Amino acid sequence: MSQEKLSLKGLNFQATKIEENKNILTITLNRPEKKNALNNVMVNEICYALAYAKQERSVRVIIIAAEGDIFCAGADLRREESESNVPKIEGADDISLMLRHLYKPVICKIQGSVLAGALLMVTNSTHAIAIKEAKFSAPEILRGLWPHMVMAGLFRVMPKRAGLDFIMRGQSIDASKAKEWGLINDFVEKEQLDEHVKNLSEELSNLAPGTMQFGLEAYEKQDAMAFDEALPFLQKQIAKTFEGPDAKEGIAAFLEKRKPDWDN
Repeated sequence: MSQEKLSLKGLNFQATKIEENKNILTITLNRPEKKNALNNVMVNEICYALAYAKQERSVRVIIIAAEGDIFCAGADLRREESESNVPKIEGADDISLMLRHLYKPVICKIQGSVLAGALLMVTNSTHAIAIKEAKFSAPEILRGLWPHMVMAGLFRVMPKRAGLDFIMRGQSIDASKAKEWGLINDFVEKEQLDEHVKNLSEELSNLAPGTMQFGLEAYEKQDAMAFDEALPFLQKQIAKTFEGPDAKEGIAAFLEKRKPDWDN
């Protein structure tokens, strides 16, 4: 990845909308006429925005939202010429890896159905909140295909038997079943989605940002380790956490009976 400092200024995002408000960056999929299918332009814009979010200490939470009635219908393999001038960052073109290595809270705000490759965003985010009417499906088998890439994230959040049945039959599940199987954190009434995600994002943004990032990185690394390897690794991370500025500020604030100031 390029070491040049990334900026949003002067960029024309065509397939997405990017909004930075206080400590929260919102990426909105903006191809409702194409069911927000992920084409080359949208993937590049999402990856750039995620790289920017990782770079900026001020960005503490990322929300992935969508316009229209469908959250995302998966991949659109047709390449598209566009007026987007968002730079392509070498080595940063995989949304799943970008989300996994962001080490910041990412909330998928799901206002409609999620299909096929769109599950990559849902399964690799830290949180997923959907409306009650949302449906989730991996229909690849119905077309003679298989959701190979989806499996990497899917089986990290869903029980294996449930996940296998989900991709083997290609049938959709509702939000209630998605919550039961761990695919989403929660579902709400349609008119409550904005407020629910707003409250969650603000709550997360008010927590120790450095420790949050450090902790999520430790979580991701230990997830790939055997237990005997993970335990000593995590013991070392505890010591490093106590040495960090967030821990020092948090402990001082507790002793002084005040709210911590994470900006200093």
